[in-house]
Amino acid sequence: MGHKEKSKERKEKRLHEISLLRTIPYSEHQRWWSKETIAVVTGGNRGIGFEISRQLLDHGVTVVLTSRDVSVGIESMKVLQEGGLDHVDSHQLDVLDSSSINEFAEWLKEKYGGLDILVNNAGVNFNHGSDNSVENAKKVIDTNYYGTKSMIEAMIPLMKASSAGGRIVNVSSRLGRLNGKRNRIENEELREKLSNVETLNEELIHETLTTFLQQVEDGTWSTGGWPQTFTDYSVSKLAVNAYTRLMAHKLSERPDGEKIYINCYCPGWVKTALTGYAGSVTVEQGADTGVWLSLLPEIAITGKFFAERREINF
Repeated sequence: MGHKEKSKERKEKRLHEISLLRTIPYSEHQRWWSKETIAVVTGGNRGIGFEISRQLLDHGVTVVLTSRDVSVGIESMKVLQEGGLDHVDSHQLDVLDSSSINEFAEWLKEKYGGLDILVNNAGVNFNHGSDNSVENAKKVIDTNYYGTKSMIEAMIPLMKASSAGGRIVNVSSRLGRLNGKRNRIENEELREKLSNVETLNEELIHETLTTFLQQVEDGTWSTGGWPQTFTDYSVSKLAVNAYTRLMAHKLSERPDGEKIYINCYCPGWVKTALTGYAGSVTVEQGADTGVWLSLLPEIAITGKFFAERREINF
C-alpha cells in the first residue's frame, strides 16, 4: 500500500471514529451551555454553515444564522424550524459591508444582549478542480480574511461574560498552512515572521496580502513564491490562521469571567457549492470539528488549528 492509500485509510478510520463520538451525548457536567447561549454563524444559510447551525441547535444552543440575502436566510431558518429546531433566528449580514455588520451588531445586542459563540464560516472560492485563476483574488481576500477580521472586531465587545468563556471558531483550510509540505509560501523569512506569535501583528498580515494582490495586479504572482494550488484561497486562509493566533495572544490577557477562546479548523474537502460538490467529505463530517470546538467544556484551548477533532500544525 502506497503513502497516499495509507493516508486515505487513516483519514477514513478517523472520520468513522468521529461519527461514533457524535453519537455520545454530552454529560450534564460538560454542558456549560443552555438555550440562552447564543451562537452566531455567518454564511449559515447553506453548506457547512447551515450544518454547523443545525448541529448546534441539536445540542440545545440558540442559533442566529446570517446570510447576505434576507429571503434565503429566512428560508433556511424555516427548514430548521420545520425539522423541530425552533430556537433559531436569522438576520441579513454582508461581511464585506461595514454598515451591514454595524446594523447586525445593534440588532443582536438589542434582541439577545450579545453572543457567546461566533462561527466565522462565510467565505468564497472561485477555483474548482485544476483551475487556479486569481481573477477574483481581491474578493477572495476581502471576504475570507477582512470579512472574518471585521466580524471578530465587531463581535468581541458583544461577547457575554461567563465562566466558560466566549468562543470564536474560524473556518479555515490546510491549504493555508505555513509549514505544510505542499502549497506553502516559499519565502522562508516571511514564514518565520508569520509563525512567531511574539512579533506577529496585523500590519505584517496586511502587508503580506497587499504584496500578493499587487503581484496579482502586475502579473508576477506566479513567480512570487506563493502557493501554487488554489492560490488566492490559500493565501486568504493563511491570513485567517495567522490572525487567529494573533488574536488568541491578545485575548489571553483578559481577566477570568471575560475570557474569549479563539481557534480555527479545516473542515476538509467538503461536498458543497464552494468545492463544486467535488469534495470527499460530507457536510456532517465537515461541520463536526467546528461544532466540537464551539462547545468544548471548560478547557482553555486557544490559538490552535484543528482538523478531524485533532490539533494540526500551522
